[in-house]
Amino acid sequence: MRQNLPTVEVFVQGIRSGDRVLLGKAITLVESTRPDHQAMAQDIIARLLAESPDSVNSLRIAVTGAPGVGKSTFIEALGIHLTNRGKRVAVLAIDPTSSISKGSILGDKTRMERLSTSEMAFIRPSPSGASLGGVARKTRETILLVEAAGYETVLIETVGVGQSEIAAHSMTDVFLLLLLPGAGDELQGIKRGIVEMADILAVNKADGDRVHLADQACSYYRNATHLLPQKPSGWAPRVLTCSAEQNQGIETVWDTILDFKQAADASGFFKANRKKQAGYWLQEALQSGLQNAFFNHKGVQDTLAALEPDVLAGRMSPFAAAEQVLAVFLK
Repeated sequence: MRQNLPTVEVFVQGIRSGDRVLLGKAITLVESTRPDHQAMAQDIIARLLAESPDSVNSLRIAVTGAPGVGKSTFIEALGIHLTNRGKRVAVLAIDPTSSISKGSILGDKTRMERLSTSEMAFIRPSPSGASLGGVARKTRETILLVEAAGYETVLIETVGVGQSEIAAHSMTDVFLLLLLPGAGDELQGIKRGIVEMADILAVNKADGDRVHLADQACSYYRNATHLLPQKPSGWAPRVLTCSAEQNQGIETVWDTILDFKQAADASGFFKANRKKQAGYWLQEALQSGLQNAFFNHKGVQDTLAALEPDVLAGRMSPFAAAEQVLAVFLK
């Protein structure tokens, strides 16, 4: 219960003043499945937003790419580049637990040893859970908390496979896709939709014997992106090379991110996209709430249990059964 927790007022003031301990506890409330914790988390977020609505001074960047492309190393290099320049950086992750793929993001705090020691950085591994929608929603709410705590640059890391990229795209301003050196057939292993979402493509590990391969890949992807339809932002995707391990090209990547931000601000796309994303998450929250209300409804549970055996045995159409279950809920 709440008696062992600080008050909402203490949370709000602490987060506003940059208290990392209270920020961490507030994120834990967001991640909790307990109704009282969820209620308190929403109170905290509501207070923070009331005092300072969604800040367009922050920059939310999605970093994705196939496993092994060096996302954690890249994020650490970019994070250090920014903290060395006095910017506060938060690193979050969208990584629903998978018993098959075993995503590596949960080890970020140990994988980003140098960045994690900086007082200017805040790294939060993603919560463990099987529901992408649940993890994505928690990440979205965590973004609001870290921005309220003064972290102006938020880096969102995804596993680089599945639907997590769509979730990341729906809550960030810039979508950065990391690629491996070598051009040609490996493009077939990257979903076209992910390439279409990308604002910036960076061929990582462009060092040593791989420089030539990286340059080839860069040229190949530039040609490929020219075939894509124009993005709603009007921005033409840029393709770069970098080596996070050797700290080469990181400044160029950051300068390109700033170019995108400047162009998006000038065209009005930046603010319009933030509003569109807020509407998207409103719809997501409504759908999630309705689904929970539906399946927790006693009449729905009883009717579904009674009709399901007939559906499974082929004695009743799934659609007819669904109509009866829905009728019970709507009544």
